[in-house]
Amino acid sequence: MKKVIFVFIIVSFLTISNVWSAEGLIVLKSTFSPAETMNRFEALVKQKGLNVFARINHAAGATKIGEELRPTELLIFGNPQGGTPFMQCEQTVGIDLPLKVLVWEDTDSQVWLGYNDPVYLAHRHGIPQCPAAMKLANALQKLTVAALTE
Repeated sequence: MKKVIFVFIIVSFLTISNVWSAEGLIVLKSTFSPAETMNRFEALVKQKGLNVFARINHAAGATKIGEELRPTELLIFGNPQGGTPFMQCEQTVGIDLPLKVLVWEDTDSQVWLGYNDPVYLAHRHGIPQCPAAMKLANALQKLTVAALTE
């Protein structure tokens, strides 16, 4: 039964992740508000013992300059256990680390959670066979699915 549920989650993840067109960006729909989506994701990150380096509220920044922006937040997180092996494959991948997740609300009030696919990043840096990329991709997939599940 666990295998069936896992396969369903993976198929669902792959089906909905291709909605967005930005290359290398995995994007998932959220049924929660932008704040709740980010709160849930951040709580899971902390629960897993990862470091949260920053949570940036882009909409609040826009307000400071007298502009409007729909809810848009960025979480920067990670740990040396995941990032170091990735950079050992190619140090330039450090420009894309720590990991980041963006949560935003679009013009139709749909909430989205997106992140850079570590496998795409590995290709970008010329290390498509780096095992750390797949490990990070799997970890991010589990975190995002957990954060977006009731």
